[in-house]
Amino acid sequence: MATSFQERPFKIFSGSSNPQLAQAIADKLGVELGKRVLRTFSDGEIHCEIQENVRGHDAFVIQSTSSPCNTNLMELLILGDALRRASTRSVCAVIPYYGYARQDRKTAPRTPITARLVADLITAAGFNRVICMDLHAGQIQGYFDFPVDHLFGSAVSFPYLSQKYSSQPVTIVSPDAGGTERARIMAKMFDAPLAIVDKRRSGPNEAKAMNLIGEVRGRCAILLDDMIDTAGTLTEAARLLKAEGASKIVACASHGVFSGAALERLSGADFDEVVVTDTIPLQESFKKLKNLTVLTVAPLVAETIRRNQRNESVSSLF
Repeated sequence: MATSFQERPFKIFSGSSNPQLAQAIADKLGVELGKRVLRTFSDGEIHCEIQENVRGHDAFVIQSTSSPCNTNLMELLILGDALRRASTRSVCAVIPYYGYARQDRKTAPRTPITARLVADLITAAGFNRVICMDLHAGQIQGYFDFPVDHLFGSAVSFPYLSQKYSSQPVTIVSPDAGGTERARIMAKMFDAPLAIVDKRRSGPNEAKAMNLIGEVRGRCAILLDDMIDTAGTLTEAARLLKAEGASKIVACASHGVFSGAALERLSGADFDEVVVTDTIPLQESFKKLKNLTVLTVAPLVAETIRRNQRNESVSSLF
């Protein structure tokens, strides 16, 4: 007989990167956040103490490895080690935003594959499952030797975008060739055409949109990406779409990294709306962007945890 949800006790623990999201996930599951203390000593060392019995429980640690990424990564590893040593049944790392995911391969001689290094560290800390969302490179799942539940932000963004923009002709646009598969999936969901921006990158965080493959004239162009970092890629693509006659331009991404000149660029760009999720807490300075919409992933992550506990399918969510 299959083990029921109630027969497998579990705890939700939060790191310090996005406590609001962790609390929202716990609320959706009808449980309280696990009790723990995280301290930073004067020399920068992080100390963790689990303050309740977790023996035999499944533990889920909610922690995005966003800025400050190294501190948040160490917190995740230390929490995992503390829970493992406290005799939990299993420890799952719930990483809404996986830092270092862009370093997934060697792009030049004598460079690291840091995304693999992070996966090895997570494994060494004692985790035996990962739940993550919209990895920059899907093959990162293969860096782990245990199950990875890879969630897609489209499950959150599509209902919102469809309700707001499906009454007009829509084209889903990939801001570069690498994001074509992601954009193609969304285009199928909309039953809409696909366009691709041919981009040339001159250096890190520097991009120049060169050419558009597809038709956007008189249409609502939804620029779809996995993250918005410095916003250079999207603002260049928006200029191109405007020049090609798009009637509306909407930027949509799962992760609002928002670093460098992102605020200045987004404020001056031709976007009718910028849509992100709360995988990374929104910086205070970005709350003044009137065209910014933040969708929550808490129901999706909570349902994934619930299905894990019930041994039910997660892929059927998509």
